Amino acid sequence: ASDGLGIEEVRLLRGRILILLHPDCQPDKLVAVLKTVFGIAYFAPAYRVQQTPQAIAEKALALAKQRSFASFRIATRRANKSFPMNSVELNTHVGELVRQATGARVDLKKAELTIAIEIFDSEALLYCDKIIGAGGLPVGVSNTAVVLLSSGIDSPVAAYKIMRRGVSLVFVHFHSVPMTSAASVENTKKLVAHLSRHQKKVKLIVVPFLETQQHITSVTPPSYRVLLYRRMMMRIAEKFAFKNKAKALVTGENVGQVASQTLPNMLAINEVVSLPVLRPLAGDDKQDIIAFAEKIGTFPISIQPYDDCCSLFVPGNPETSAKLDRIVDYEKNLDIEQLVSKAVAGAETMIYAHDRKDDTE
Repeated sequence: ASDGLGIEEVRLLRGRILILLHPDCQPDKLVAVLKTVFGIAYFAPAYRVQQTPQAIAEKALALAKQRSFASFRIATRRANKSFPMNSVELNTHVGELVRQATGARVDLKKAELTIAIEIFDSEALLYCDKIIGAGGLPVGVSNTAVVLLSSGIDSPVAAYKIMRRGVSLVFVHFHSVPMTSAASVENTKKLVAHLSRHQKKVKLIVVPFLETQQHITSVTPPSYRVLLYRRMMMRIAEKFAFKNKAKALVTGENVGQVASQTLPNMLAINEVVSLPVLRPLAGDDKQDIIAFAEKIGTFPISIQPYDDCCSLFVPGNPETSAKLDRIVDYEKNLDIEQLVSKAVAGAETMIYAHDRKDDTE
């Protein structure tokens, strides 16, 4: 993942990770990558100096002279307690030198410039510019989940939010080609490539769903079709979850946004799976979801034209308050196990590493 970034060495310090760079490193490229890594609250381009008050003061003065500011503060973090000055003493010593050299005033609460000094066992680091990271938890620390990914706006945002909590994702996309165009599949591939920047390796499973839909359409009334589609999708997605040792399913559903996303309908959809179903967007307003999609860069892909498989054979008046006994009766006319098995067997799996598709199964 670090190839081509100019990283020479990575060291673990007390409460910090220190990345040492080659002289020919391209900092902008490295910064762009670090911004996508979940678990990083912030990072900073820092300078190493000898662990002496003189060397630290000289570098602090050099950093100060490169900037224009009316107020400043020195913030020292001293992990090496054998250093001859404590944090307050070093702050005072360096701060007075900077004040004399620049004429700026000291402001401990709302300083325009903060010069941070961190003293570890054998070296001192100085930096001024904190860069906000992606936050959250490192991907992988919270097990694996399977996300049902359309090529629309909502489910990629749901995927991002769950990844940000340390969950590794396997993506499952359903399509109805050739009754619909292949645009949804192509857009989904672009979304997965974009989201794969946050995870070392990402699996996308593309599932043919047309035959299942045709069977449902032939034996069930129009108002219940979307619910039956969703129940079949959940069954199929759970099969892939078990194969990938996933602990949950994830959807982009939002309470009340469409007919299938009422609370009674969500309950009916959940009923066919044993794994928990996570809905990170359940309480979000649509405009908030759009704004988030724009922020994370999925929105331009999600608004590209496509045919959603769930829009195929959809009635004008879908059921909004499902009766579970009716659903069970309708599903008696379906060979559920055979439909699930055929869909799983016909699925295509692709592996992505960051923005590159590496392999196809």
